[in-house]
Amino acid sequence: MVKSDTILKLEGINLLIDNLGEVDAERFITLIIKEPFDYTKWQKKLFQGKRVKELSNEAMANYKK
Repeated sequence: MVKSDTILKLEGINLLIDNLGEVDAERFITLIIKEPFDYTKWQKKLFQGKRVKELSNEAMANYKK
């Protein structure tokens, strides 16, 4: 099942708040909005050295949580 954009945003914000607290979550969002951000470069670094099967296994493990 694909989540709506609204649900995804709410879940993401709740994860930030749960892990960072309200103040630091807001600070993080503000920093991300202000900084020029190249998603492609970030994605390449994030997934560097990982095979598709490994990423798939990680995604499935997190989906089941």
